[in-house]
Amino acid sequence: MSSKITVGLVAMSLMWFTACHKPRSSKSVSQNPAIDTTLITRAPEPKDSITKDTAAVAVVPDAGEPMPEVKVNEVDFDFLTAKSKFSFKGPKQDFDNTNVNIRMKKDSIIWLSVTGVGLEVARGIITRDSIVFMDKIHRDYFVFNYEQLSKQYNFDLNFDLLQSVIIGNMPFEMQEEGRFVKENDFYVLKQAVDRLEVDNYIAEKNQKLSRLKATEVPTQNTFTLDYEDFRQVGSFLFPFMSHINLNVLSKDQQKLETTMRLKHSKVELVNQSPGFPFNVPSSYKRKR
Repeated sequence: MSSKITVGLVAMSLMWFTACHKPRSSKSVSQNPAIDTTLITRAPEPKDSITKDTAAVAVVPDAGEPMPEVKVNEVDFDFLTAKSKFSFKGPKQDFDNTNVNIRMKKDSIIWLSVTGVGLEVARGIITRDSIVFMDKIHRDYFVFNYEQLSKQYNFDLNFDLLQSVIIGNMPFEMQEEGRFVKENDFYVLKQAVDRLEVDNYIAEKNQKLSRLKATEVPTQNTFTLDYEDFRQVGSFLFPFMSHINLNVLSKDQQKLETTMRLKHSKVELVNQSPGFPFNVPSSYKRKR
């Protein structure tokens, strides 16, 4: 199994942002210190769990009578562990149901272990300033920093963005100029982020982000992120399925489609560190 699988867990999940965003600015990547808290999950009919861990936004009605205040139920945790399967299909790569173990410390560390046929084949650790992956099959390793990736993908990539994609929080902060409209069973928060038109679909029944759809205005490149299979974990809601679809036009005007799926079989929110063991053997060769 190639290290491309583990790199794909990070870089490919952010591919759309590189294809659809404006040129990277010169500002440096945020180095905010880690913050510890509690956790997320999903409940069938959560009505009482939306308290201090939610963000309230005033509603601007599209038409008709004003809607009630919308509170978006978000994830808050100290440590998280998950057993998951990751699938990816793109123009040059295709793999299905790769086993991935995930450990996280909020705002600080994302640890990944990729297994195949009962053996660990790759391991990665993502911090606020670097991304390192070991390919245990080929005995080499890769090191990235966010500045390198930002230049490569023409977008300011950072830890906070990746964390939001994994845990189901809104990738873009709420803006004062944003507005909610009611569409069927969803409150849709409409935002303009640089060249993007972003629609955040908040489910009326549980006030969780269920879908994000973003369109680049000049090119009409589109990105959708769907969260499904919400389950109760502690006092929070957690999406056990994330599905990403990216449609962009290449420089030669060819339509390129990329799909990704992250499916959790188990998620635990814990108060003590699960450990993040990571050591590159001296015999490994650095490939990047």
